[in-house]
Amino acid sequence: MRFVVILLCFAVRLAAADLTLAIAPVWQGAALRVPSAPLENQSGQSLRVTRLAALVAGVVLTRVDGSVVRLDGQYGFIDAAAGRLDVSLRDVPDGDYTAMEFRLGLPPTVNHASPDAWPAGHPLNPLVNGLHWNWSGGYVFLALEGRWSGAAGDERGFSYHLATDERVMTARFLANYRVERATTIALALDLSRLLGSQHLAADDGSETTHSSSGDELAARLGTAAEHAWYWLESKPSPEPVAAIRSDEKIPQSTSTPRAFVVPTGWPQPDLPADNPLTIEGVALGEKLFRDRRLSGNGSQSCASCHAPERAFSDGVAVSLGADGKPGRRNAQPLVNLAWHPAYAWDGSQPRIRDQSLAAMRNPIEMHAEPEQVVAELARDALLGREFATVFGTPEITAERLSLALEQFLLVQVSRDSKFDRALSGAAPLSPEEQRGFELFLTEYDPARNRRGADCFHCHGGPLFSDFAYKNNGLRLASDEPGREKVTASPDDAGKFKTPSLRNVAVTGPYMHDGRFATLEETVAHYDHGVQLSATTDPNLAKHPRKGLELSAADQAALVAFLRTLTDANFAAAPAHSSPSQ
Repeated sequence: MRFVVILLCFAVRLAAADLTLAIAPVWQGAALRVPSAPLENQSGQSLRVTRLAALVAGVVLTRVDGSVVRLDGQYGFIDAAAGRLDVSLRDVPDGDYTAMEFRLGLPPTVNHASPDAWPAGHPLNPLVNGLHWNWSGGYVFLALEGRWSGAAGDERGFSYHLATDERVMTARFLANYRVERATTIALALDLSRLLGSQHLAADDGSETTHSSSGDELAARLGTAAEHAWYWLESKPSPEPVAAIRSDEKIPQSTSTPRAFVVPTGWPQPDLPADNPLTIEGVALGEKLFRDRRLSGNGSQSCASCHAPERAFSDGVAVSLGADGKPGRRNAQPLVNLAWHPAYAWDGSQPRIRDQSLAAMRNPIEMHAEPEQVVAELARDALLGREFATVFGTPEITAERLSLALEQFLLVQVSRDSKFDRALSGAAPLSPEEQRGFELFLTEYDPARNRRGADCFHCHGGPLFSDFAYKNNGLRLASDEPGREKVTASPDDAGKFKTPSLRNVAVTGPYMHDGRFATLEETVAHYDHGVQLSATTDPNLAKHPRKGLELSAADQAALVAFLRTLTDANFAAAPAHSSPSQ
């Protein structure tokens, strides 16, 4: 009898399928690309959608006999601008079904739990979705942002963030379909049903919602979101492409594994699987980081422009390279890089190792050929023995050099500021600092009696950055493409990666070109200096032309709060023994 039960259980497992929900954004039935071309609503206003992102959960399938299959604990994330429009579901029983439903939103216990529980790559990991609300917990369930223009032709922004436990939205479908092996269900999300009837006006509350209690706009948009879906088709999923297996034998190192400790409440980073951290690897990376032989003329090391006491920045607007030539970009602080999805101001380098070699090759930075650097380092017998310990053999190569630098930079974790101690109850903020924190967290929405600084849209969460590419309203030189240089898309013109604000008081000057010398100048820019262009971020473009009009005291309070993000212990500690050890 036991043998029969085991066979039956095995058969049930074999009957489970993979189900993909393929979501297609449309406008009045026509395919919609995000960022979109101009669209017209029922009021004759022109709209452009620049962001559509949502969390999917609570999938329920109804069988032909009326019973249901609940896929609790499975979650999905869609981001139309990134082309991420599929939700993958596992272990779905084969069979015939007559209905399906899912939610845009999360159960309260999941919504308010610490996000550090989700592994790298998981849809609910904040690094993946960029929708985690803030320190108080909770996610944005549906984010819809863009630009609009009225009869006068002037463009403004709109930003709709549907969230909170009372704002969970449910999409329901009646359709006959069969799930067998790998199956795809194609669904359409018609944004004209969400935005088509929305009449926008400046400064009357119609441009923004953050789903506060009693917000009629949030309730109306939530109801529209539930009715904006329709069924397209059900079909077999395409066969997955088989992964290419490498038979290359990797030399065995004799180095000691090194733990990476994620601070409580921080998202799990996606550490490189092909470059595991070791004590000796980090030490070698630190040695190379300080080695002037990595520059073409032997005059400059990585540390020349990235000093630990400045959170690995250098305190000047643009650095001078090995040949004395000024660069075009401000030297970014090299802190908490393990959480970054890409590197450089324009995100052109996908990994730390790539950025390391790019800086070495750059003719106005270190101006070196990696092959020449390797030839010079190869004369150092002691260094060769250190490479052998880390990589298994003594050969020094450009790839190994970049891997060692990557290990060293991955462990530079800064998380012990006055603000962190205040969160734990160990060191309360002063009244001025607390006021600055409140302004930082509060949106600018005078129609609902909120007059904050709106900082958290781009700088929320424990890392104080969403690491997205934004045009933050700077007046740019005509030859400064920003992210557009990488993507070749005009939609990315003038956009740069959002920097983290941790240690911001010691990492000035500020902006990609170091144009602002002080935090006071930077806060003043966001208060009344934002310049509008076709790609200015909607969360800034929705502000009045005259600016936020924060008082001098409030601007000073914001600066005071930003100074609480300095981790004095990080600068004082030896780099190889950072807090992650």
